[in-house]
Amino acid sequence: MKIKNIEGLSAHDIQEEGDKGARFVYFAWTFSLIVFTFKRTSDVYLIRKDENRSRRSWPFSLITLLFGWWGLPFGPRYTIEAIRTNLKGGKDVTDEVLSTVAGHILFREAERTRFKSDSIN
Repeated sequence: MKIKNIEGLSAHDIQEEGDKGARFVYFAWTFSLIVFTFKRTSDVYLIRKDENRSRRSWPFSLITLLFGWWGLPFGPRYTIEAIRTNLKGGKDVTDEVLSTVAGHILFREAERTRFKSDSIN
């Protein structure tokens, strides 16, 4: 799963955005074809503190409203679940993303430290 809206940001920048109150969220959407219903999620989006989540969620809600209901028996149920998730601002996965980014930062710092000690010897 990709993270969108982080172009040009380093791991430290992403961590700082999280410290400032940014959230990482994904949105739900449903698509049905009579007897087949597909329940999917979007990529993860960085939503900065001053940014409105509904700006990112409405396309997924619109797809779900137009194409989610038509599959039986699960289309209506999954459609309602997806709309509910999107109306709440998506599924917040900030803790998971920031812990992964923090791990990446620590790994890079450990590699840098190891590289420096190896080059000295």
